Amino acid sequence: MSHEEVLLVYGRECPTCNAYCQIVRIRETVGDLRIVDARESSEVLNEITSQGLNIDQGMVLKMRGKLYYGSDAIHALALIGSRSGVFNRINYWMFRSKTVSSILYPALDSAETYCLKF
Repeated sequence: MSHEEVLLVYGRECPTCNAYCQIVRIRETVGDLRIVDARESSEVLNEITSQGLNIDQGMVLKMRGKLYYGSDAIHALALIGSRSGVFNRINYWMFRSKTVSSILYPALDSAETYCLKF
């Protein structure tokens, strides 16, 4: 059975994003998660920028031909995520709601930006 490739695109220099993306897991039945560094030229990055999405302002998940950006990406990851392990269970619990994701994602991004200044 061939699995769909699910792409997660983000800037690896962001320590918060990097830690999150290295730990998050998706269910095997969904596909194979491949992490793409936004600082390296790629076909998916060209697609992202052609859609007017700013990769510096949020991660992008590409699944089944659709792009999910920022809080939508983290929400989608929670829904397709594995429930094994403490991190993935917490991730699901925190981001399973689209509304909560839209509140928490910018807050986490702002906190990370603030921390990088020091």
